Amino acid sequence: MLFLNLLTFGLWGKIGRLTHYAFDAVLISTVLAGMRRSTGLSLDTERISPDKASEVSKWVDRYLGVGEWVMDQSTAVAGASGWFRRTR
Repeated sequence: MLFLNLLTFGLWGKIGRLTHYAFDAVLISTVLAGMRRSTGLSLDTERISPDKASEVSKWVDRYLGVGEWVMDQSTAVAGASGWFRRTR
């Protein structure tokens, strides 16, 4: 591991940290998507950026869309496995 760190000039640790932050961001987005689906509560993006066409609003919508996608994929995988059953 030390040799790999020397070869990459210390980038190995930075890539691991970046991966960890990205995973945490996707996890938070997925939790927000689950909150939206189960309670109907949604993040008010107009408070973040009042202009709907702004870049910030587009990035927030994309970020929340990632959580929706992860939630859909997780539900599909869980539904196809034999470990879960629907109760509703």
